[in-house]
Formats: sequence, structure tokens, C-alpha cells
Amino acid sequence: AFPLNWGAWQDLAMLCHTRPIVQALPLPDHWVKGFFQALVDVELQCCPQALAKYEELEKLIPDSQYIVVQKAQAHYNMREFNEAQAAFEKLLTVDPYRLDGVDTYSNILYVKEQKTQLSFVAHRAMANDKYRPETCCIVGNFYSLKGQHEKAVLYFKRALQLNRGYLSAWTLMGHEYVEMRNTSAAIEAYRRALDIDPRDYRAWYGLGQTYEILQMHLYSLHYYRKAAALRPYDARMWCAMGQCYESLEKFPDAIKCYQRAQANNDREGIALGKLGKLYSETMGDKTQAATCFEKNLRMLDAEQVESQQTLDALVFLAHYYKDPIRGRLADAEAYCQRILENYGSDKEEIMSLLREIR
Repeated sequence: AFPLNWGAWQDLAMLCHTRPIVQALPLPDHWVKGFFQALVDVELQCCPQALAKYEELEKLIPDSQYIVVQKAQAHYNMREFNEAQAAFEKLLTVDPYRLDGVDTYSNILYVKEQKTQLSFVAHRAMANDKYRPETCCIVGNFYSLKGQHEKAVLYFKRALQLNRGYLSAWTLMGHEYVEMRNTSAAIEAYRRALDIDPRDYRAWYGLGQTYEILQMHLYSLHYYRKAAALRPYDARMWCAMGQCYESLEKFPDAIKCYQRAQANNDREGIALGKLGKLYSETMGDKTQAATCFEKNLRMLDAEQVESQQTLDALVFLAHYYKDPIRGRLADAEAYCQRILENYGSDKEEIMSLLREIR
């Protein structure tokens, strides 16, 4: 046996689709086994466990750049973008010519819409080695952030000419085709990504989005379920499933999905607003709707956000608390005043409501 053959460990990791499979493997008692188990945890989206393993491995090899990249990848998978970005920036300070893993760093800059920094990373990658697939993906992300989707696709295709098995390029190209509303090309790109790695939740989620554009909600639901199975703690998966169930008029199932999204820290704030509307408009449960709208309003106010969701919550709560039985006429009046001060729509309706309250 050759336990230091890391390529064999990586190939084995690609075959491990669940943690029980890993636990059943008769692995050699060697320190490399820890790196393998941590890699599989990252691939299976078990990122807290992966981070704990890498913390221990860092004590064995304290200056390992590989461990830094893997920890950054784990933070990225958990959508802890600030921690992942800090790790990559520290790494690039030590090794400015590095390209391995830097495509993930470009994804973070893309999500955070840091165009200037992404431009700098793209120019440096081109100067270091323009014939690396990572470089092409970084440049593709840069053009995508600028809204130049055709150019982005061109660079993702270049990445695939250099490495046909480069997973990120297929998935990112699928995203670009979705933006361009080229659904057939998007589906092909996502399917090619899943041929390479069926554990890529982004490709499953992308297929769900694509079929949703095509108004094929049952297909869309199937792919969102696959994504949710891989990322059960990701609120976006549950929100997407909830929207599909809404389109299919399966409202109790939609409510369950939005509740699951809310339980998993829905950062986008979609779930509470959707729950409020479903409870009020389809289930007839005004009390539960008011609870959801109040929670959502508190969250939006904490983030100092004024949006359509804010208006929906204010309008519903103003109507709900105008009933003297609930003993919150002052709150209803305050909600009306806020609507009049911040929103121009439905002024006559709100003025009429104010007269009723007074």
C-alpha cells in the first residue's frame, strides 16, 4: 500500500456520497486519513465537522496552504463569506502567484459585488498564467459581474477547453445561460456538471431554477429536492421548494418549506413574508399571519430595509390591529402613518383606514 498517494485518496473521495460509506471503509491507520476524512466532509457539505478536523490537522502541519484553502472552502460552503474572504486574502499575501482555489475566492467577490477587487484578482491571474482553467473562471466571474454574460460564457468555455472535467466552469456557465434565458444550454451545462459530480448542489439548484423559468414546476420541484437533500440547512433550497409548492397550489406543503427555511436562518428574509401571505390569503389564519408579519417587520427594521415586503407587512398589520377587540389601535395608527410617510401607493385606502381607527 502507498498511503501517501494523495491522488488515490481524492479519487476515493469522489466515490463517497454519504458519511456511512466513509465510515465503512477499511482505511489504513495513517495521518493522511485525517486529510481524506476532512476532504470528504467538505464535499458532503458537512463543513463544521470539516473545520474541526482541519483545526486538528493544522497542529500537525501549521503552515499548510492547502489547509487554509480547505478551511476557506468550508466557510464559503456555509455562506460565511467574510471569514472565507479573509482566509484567501491572507493566503494571497503569502503566495501572490497562487491560482489553486482562487476561483472560489472570485466567487466570493462576485457574491459580495466587489467589482474593483475582482478586477484586480482577474488581472493578476491573467498575468500569472492565462492558460489555467482557474484563471478563465476568475475572468468569467468578472465579466458576469459587469453584466457581460456573453463574454463570461466565452471564458467559461475556454476553461473547459483546458479541462473538460472542470466542475465550476460547467456550473457557472449554466448560471450565465440562465441569465441569458437560454434554457436549453443551461440545462445541458448543469447536466454535464452533474455527470462529473452528482453532489454539486449548485447544479441541482440551477436545474430547478431553469425549469421554473419554463413553468415546469414538478420538474423544478424534483431538482430542488435533490439540492435540499445535499444542503438541508440552506434556507434558499427550502424557499425555492416553497415557491414551487405555491405554484402547484399545495399551500400546506409550501408553509412547511417556508417554516423549514425560517428555522435554518433565512438570511434573505423571504420565508416570513411568504408565510404571512399564505396564512392570511390561503389558510385564513389571521393571527398566525400577524405573528409572521410582525417578526418580518422587526427583522427588516433591524436591517434598515424599506421594501415591498415592508409595505405588505405594514398594510396587513394596520388592517389587523384596527379591530378594537385586539387593543392595539395606537399600533394600527402608527403603521398607517408610516405607510403615508414612506410609500406613495394606496394613500386613499390608508387615509380611509385612519379615519376608521380614529
